[in-house]
Amino acid sequence: MPDIPVTVVALLCLASLAAGWIDAVVGGGGLLLLPALLLGLPAATPAAWALGTNKAVAIVGTSGAAVTYVRKAPVDVGMAVRIGLAALAGSSAGAFFAAGMSTDVLKPVIMVVLVGVAAFVILRPAFGTAPAAGPATRRQRLAAIGLAGLGIGCYDGLIGPGTGTFLVLALTALLRLDLVTASATAKIVNCCTNAGALAMFAWQGTVLWKLAALLAVFNLVGGTLGARTALKKGSGFVRVVLLTVVFALVANLAYQQWLA
Repeated sequence: MPDIPVTVVALLCLASLAAGWIDAVVGGGGLLLLPALLLGLPAATPAAWALGTNKAVAIVGTSGAAVTYVRKAPVDVGMAVRIGLAALAGSSAGAFFAAGMSTDVLKPVIMVVLVGVAAFVILRPAFGTAPAAGPATRRQRLAAIGLAGLGIGCYDGLIGPGTGTFLVLALTALLRLDLVTASATAKIVNCCTNAGALAMFAWQGTVLWKLAALLAVFNLVGGTLGARTALKKGSGFVRVVLLTVVFALVANLAYQQWLA
């Protein structure tokens, strides 16, 4: 592990705690932890090490949040795993095409989509606040596997930031879930995609395991607390956090596109 000042390690631990909480509630924890790692690691450290370490941390917090949700929320685990496997395939395809595609072309499109999503959620206060009237139809399930799984998985491989948030929105719309159940389902899907990505980073040897182990403890605590908060506060609370994360993601992409 590179030589990192104790104060920087402490700040990374706090960032990991907060990222775990945000990710458990509505997704998007990587928007906080990954930039923190990029800034906290020594300047000469390749970005791949930050990416690999972030995945090693995130999978622990995501798994903890998923377990907490499954125990108390009405989650269709089998459906979530099928979507997760599709997302794993999609992210692999996205990563394959990412090498020959400029993400600068996609980022403005994603920003427009996010602003539209935010406007929709604001103008539709009932979105995601009530559970589905009945079980999802076969068409809805196939749409969730294709769009939420393959589609968002591909986005994860191409660009990445906000994947968890996109999953929550897609699952809410496609399967007509309330936001809490959608967040719970998204955590299981995230476990699948994180496992695939971590396996690749581990194979490439770009994971700082000692640092990841320390940060994972804080991320696990944050993820567990975030899941409990969402379950306790309900969909209205998740909706507020969702909008906050969406606007943060728009600002992050805009900064990367025009200011960085």
